[in-house]
Amino acid sequence: MNEEPLSTSLAGYDLINSPLLNKGTAFTNHERDLFDLHGLLPPHIGSLADQVERRVQALEQQPTAFAKYAFLRDLQDANETLFYALLLRDVERMLPLVYTPTVGEGCQRFSEIWRKPRGLFISYPNRDRIDHILSYSRFENVKCIVFSDGERILGLGDQGAGGMGIPIGKMALYTALGGIHPEHCLPILLDVGTDNEDLLRNPIYVGWRHRRVRDQEYDAFVDTFVQAVKKRWPHVLLQWEDFAGANAARFLNRYRDELCTFNDDIQGTAAVTAATLISAINVTGIPLERQKIAVVGFGSAGIGITNLLARFMEDRGLSPEAARGRFYGIDRCGLVTESMKDLRPEQWVYARGDEEVRDWSRTNGQITLLDVVRNAKPSVLIGVSGQAGAFTEQAVREMAQYAERPVIFPLSNPTSRSEAIPRDLMNWTSGRALIGTGTAFDPVNVGGKTVRIAQTNNSYIFPGLALGIVAAQAKRVTDAMVKAAAAELIRHLPTQTDKEGSLLPSLSDARRLGRLIGQAVGMQAIKDGQSEVADEDALQRELEAIIWEPVYRPYERKDASRQRAV
Repeated sequence: MNEEPLSTSLAGYDLINSPLLNKGTAFTNHERDLFDLHGLLPPHIGSLADQVERRVQALEQQPTAFAKYAFLRDLQDANETLFYALLLRDVERMLPLVYTPTVGEGCQRFSEIWRKPRGLFISYPNRDRIDHILSYSRFENVKCIVFSDGERILGLGDQGAGGMGIPIGKMALYTALGGIHPEHCLPILLDVGTDNEDLLRNPIYVGWRHRRVRDQEYDAFVDTFVQAVKKRWPHVLLQWEDFAGANAARFLNRYRDELCTFNDDIQGTAAVTAATLISAINVTGIPLERQKIAVVGFGSAGIGITNLLARFMEDRGLSPEAARGRFYGIDRCGLVTESMKDLRPEQWVYARGDEEVRDWSRTNGQITLLDVVRNAKPSVLIGVSGQAGAFTEQAVREMAQYAERPVIFPLSNPTSRSEAIPRDLMNWTSGRALIGTGTAFDPVNVGGKTVRIAQTNNSYIFPGLALGIVAAQAKRVTDAMVKAAAAELIRHLPTQTDKEGSLLPSLSDARRLGRLIGQAVGMQAIKDGQSEVADEDALQRELEAIIWEPVYRPYERKDASRQRAV
């Protein structure tokens, strides 16, 4: 805990209105004298612990999850130290309120609750002002950026400027679970318009009221932004978030060798899914290399999961070709086969041969999930389709006929887009399914026993991944670094020692895990030759220096004419 005084030239209303510096009623009498705060605050002098308890009581009085989300967003914009202290008091309870699933509604209703600036909106009409916008002095210490264009928000589709809720939420978890100081984190929304008719007609919509810019103009705008970021912060970590599937993959491939960047929808989802599957395998006892895996939703996220799992299979002795043969990709047109039109190169490598599926049954010309289950008999079912009900009762019951412990992961979120509901999956499999979900679900009663549902949440991965990247001062994000994050999480799975345990650790342990994952990622960056940090000792020093705790520090006043304000 750092008790060294923090110097600032801000005073009065300016100090109270700075979320990073505001202490509210916890300003001491001495600080109230020093910074001209008497009369601006009620006379009570409290502590951070007092404030947390008071905010807990106020939070509990909010009538809905969305009301709680809006309450917490307001708190974050008023007092960041208090906001993070409140989050860390009960991470498992707070996480669904500040991120999935509630953030989905937060994005849909973003214009209703937007009050104070947080992060940056880079709109297409301002494309010639990007350098100037990024040059604001308040962003001098930025080390990591999460940005989105709002086109594929969770499973909700195009939310336009409302998509800003996702970068804000992700950055909050960078701090809460990764320990990265809030001043190093910058959420950004690239506003290129929206094709959401409801938003375009909504009189309170805060975004650019225009149809989405596409094709060459869109690509040029994104490139202008990326080049401006590289110029402003040459060593920044840039995380892509909730771009449409085709754009997500091609932008990652285009820029991953230009700067330090990753896509959480592709790489973070893959890492946490791989760890959760390994956990299920600890229970079933069937080795990964013997699993047959059906992936429903074979876009960028589905392919990212498949690629990482294939690499883990190769580590266990399979050839690349044999590893690829363990997967059955199912897209909107059914099973991905060699004769399917418009396959992307990354899909083609997993396409099943036409001869192999020649005698398989088809529904309206497509090989459906049920057909795949009947013919291939997969032991694992993973869904990233965004299609509610994609895991049908018939397909799941068919799977349960031959799989003693079916492994079923409906990963789409929010709840309204989940491929299946855990309660139904348990009913259809006589309580034998091992389930991981992309959003939070209540426990299920199975034969009088309460079974907790593991939330296969990217928040287990990306905060620690970001921490390791920043601490190592990494130049690039390699596949091996993402895999190292997954491998570190695997080492801490409850099922490593208890087959009756939860598939994933408690989210209450996520901050500690973030530190461990950060260390593993940083070490891999050193091994990959991508780190500016020389060795493990140096990495440990960087981690100690970076990790921020939400505590109030004493303040001292400085002359603004002599030093930049904090």
